[in-house]
Amino acid sequence: MDPISQGVLGVVASQNVSQKKHLASAAIIGTLAGMAPDLDVLITSDMDPLLSLEYHRQFTHSLIFIPIGGFLCALCFHLISRHFGLSFGKTLLYCIAGYATHALLDACTSYGTQLFWPFSDHRVSWRNISIIDPLFTLPMVILVVIAAIRKTLVMARVAAIWVLVYLCFGLIQQERVEHVGWQLAQSRDHHPVQLEAKPGFANLLLWKVIYETDDRYYVDGIRAGLQPKIYHGESIVKLDVKKHFPWLNSRSQQARDIERFRWFSNGFVSVHPHYPNRIIDIRYSMLPNEIKALWMIELNPDASPSSHVKYTHVHNNKDIDTTWEKFRLMLLGRDLNYKTQ
Repeated sequence: MDPISQGVLGVVASQNVSQKKHLASAAIIGTLAGMAPDLDVLITSDMDPLLSLEYHRQFTHSLIFIPIGGFLCALCFHLISRHFGLSFGKTLLYCIAGYATHALLDACTSYGTQLFWPFSDHRVSWRNISIIDPLFTLPMVILVVIAAIRKTLVMARVAAIWVLVYLCFGLIQQERVEHVGWQLAQSRDHHPVQLEAKPGFANLLLWKVIYETDDRYYVDGIRAGLQPKIYHGESIVKLDVKKHFPWLNSRSQQARDIERFRWFSNGFVSVHPHYPNRIIDIRYSMLPNEIKALWMIELNPDASPSSHVKYTHVHNNKDIDTTWEKFRLMLLGRDLNYKTQ
């Protein structure tokens, strides 16, 4: 999730284990502890562009690391919190409570979080909330601020209830969308190997459905209103390394990087339709019924066996106005006057 949501949820947790007189202090500590696990973004390498993908949401986000992370935060924050009358024990409690929320909230997104590291590198992804969702975050902000100012635990409790209700609603929406997705696949006489639904940008109404057959991926947009509406999308051939990159040495670093990127992308990888040396993660796009990847890796046929791939983010603002207009129409459940390819 975005840093603001992570920090505010940390506040919700810390305030709910706090005393009334410490609600404001718990809010500050909970905010910092709730955001602390994302310090793993500092783990980067100029030589290995995929290193950050491996370590982001890894050990700092593991369930087993929660007491360690909370203790480290408490060591840092107690230098200040003791001046506000907080014992180290109270500071530690608020830090652990705030820190514990981070990985669990991240696991609710579609990005994937290694909750069980070091025992497993499986990326847990419940996909019941968007990476950014103002409707989830803003009520929390209002409630915890009121709790801190008025020193009332009731608002902190209400904030916790709001979090649980919203996340449960996301699971219900996901179940509805996946049901429609399976029906859509069957109507096309497809037999998916797997099917996933993830929320669109900043909402739980418009979803992206991806399903996999033996040789292709299919993406569609589904608006999960009272009556679901389908926005038919695109399909693309699945990555076949031997077929698409016959020149690639299977023992080279680039070949190993492909598998690292495949793991990060939960297997949803394909060759870019216009750039044959690029491999894309098809899970993310601005519009839920399109395959326009937001990040990818690029291979170099002339690279040495020890060279890494290039990791690329897409920053294309050329059609941004048109894209947002289409997104708005889909969010409202309107028909689109265009056809996907």
